[in-house]
Amino acid sequence: MPPTPPPAVELTPGPVSFGDVVAVARDGAPVVLSAEALAGIDRARGVVEALAAAETPTYGVSTGFGALATRHIPTEMRAQLQRSLVRSHAAGSGPEVEREVVRALMLLRLSTLATGHTGVRREVAQLLAALLRHGITPVVHEYGSLGCSGDLAPLSHCALALMGEGPVRDATGELVPAADALAAAGLAPVELRAKEGLALINGTDGMLGMLVLALEDLRMLLRTADVAAALSVEALLGTDRVFAAELAALRPHPGIAASAANLTRILAESGVVASHRGPDCNRVQDAYSLRCAPAVHGAARDTVEHAARVAERELSSAIDNPVVVGDRVESNGNFHGAPVGYVLDFLAIAAADVASMSERRTDRSLDRARNHGLPPFLADDPGVDSGHMIAQYTQAAIVSELKRLAVPASVDSIPSSAMQEDHVAMGWSAARKLRRSVDGLTRVVAIEVLTAARALDLRAPLTPSPATGAVVRLLREAGIAGPGPDRHLAPEIETAVGLVASGAVVEAVEDTIGELQ
Repeated sequence: MPPTPPPAVELTPGPVSFGDVVAVARDGAPVVLSAEALAGIDRARGVVEALAAAETPTYGVSTGFGALATRHIPTEMRAQLQRSLVRSHAAGSGPEVEREVVRALMLLRLSTLATGHTGVRREVAQLLAALLRHGITPVVHEYGSLGCSGDLAPLSHCALALMGEGPVRDATGELVPAADALAAAGLAPVELRAKEGLALINGTDGMLGMLVLALEDLRMLLRTADVAAALSVEALLGTDRVFAAELAALRPHPGIAASAANLTRILAESGVVASHRGPDCNRVQDAYSLRCAPAVHGAARDTVEHAARVAERELSSAIDNPVVVGDRVESNGNFHGAPVGYVLDFLAIAAADVASMSERRTDRSLDRARNHGLPPFLADDPGVDSGHMIAQYTQAAIVSELKRLAVPASVDSIPSSAMQEDHVAMGWSAARKLRRSVDGLTRVVAIEVLTAARALDLRAPLTPSPATGAVVRLLREAGIAGPGPDRHLAPEIETAVGLVASGAVVEAVEDTIGELQ
């Protein structure tokens, strides 16, 4: 039987949720406009049409745009004005952006239209919803947005599809002309009228969509990083005492408390930890990469929650310029991407640091001088076999890249539009590099899980905790064999990456000990 389609997301004049964004972007959920949203759209359109009929020029309704805003456009040329705006601004270049990003962008633009502050006709909003419902995804390119006025070029490529122009991907992923995809779905393109082109392209929707998706991934990855750290603590004969709640409470950051609590619970009932807990243990302190894991993981968690609060405010926003307020249209600067760009950059810093600590734990597991009795590089026959030596090289290469990606994009600005737009946000660029950072962190943590699991097997007959033992079983059941002679390692790394990215590693732990924080 075919899978049950996800329930529709209904847009009201209020904000969409993180779950709504993920459902539409990743699960293909359809979108519908509520009666309240349609009523607000109609009301705002009435205001725009009244201003369009007036003799006094109104920016975005009867004038040009940007540095050309001083020109009054005659009524008979305003449809051409909207077409020209969208066509000229659909000027992206480079590789196609991922389908989930484009769907998130489209949803968030539609959410702003649903607030009743943009002045589009209801048929324009309904056509955008129909594209999402039919799985029609406009081709959006990597380069083109300066993050101010919002994500102009990416949104323009989506608006172009509403006009029946430009390339799109249909529901099967095939590249087809927009006109053909619309016709196949029984849809007709729209001819944009006064203000509608501008309302479709003037927002922070691309960078915000990528922020929401990254937050979804990072929340899962930071729980996985706690799991990976616990595996390494066991493998390296570390202590769990440093994660005690009474110690975490001395530094009352919420993220530290959550990470320390996770590590304590994951390591509970560990035979490995118990084996060196008695008076004969001569260990004084574990290395920072072990005992300070809650400080780094916790700081990253708190950064994620700060970014989530910014995202929540942005999801509650109506981003357009000009906006319909009451019975008038007002110019504003709310489209500037700085609030979103800053936290996108901040998250890239956190991802790089968590990955850096993960790589250090892996390196320690492979070094005979520091791994407390394990073979060099966890090799079966050291010298003949190299074990996980080069897996750590891969981690190191990724971590080095993550450090470069942590350099902020939002501090850059290149003036545009004949100096009318003389300070821009670069939020789209910050979001694009964060996606690469999230992927890199996933891979680094996966290699730590893979290596620490091998090290735990080599600790036999000592037994891991029930939680970490469940992770080792997950890897083995997925086809990753235990210790032995060297074999092709890249496929095992990719399998581990898939288990981390899907959330299966966290799920294996939570099925054993309950939900992690």
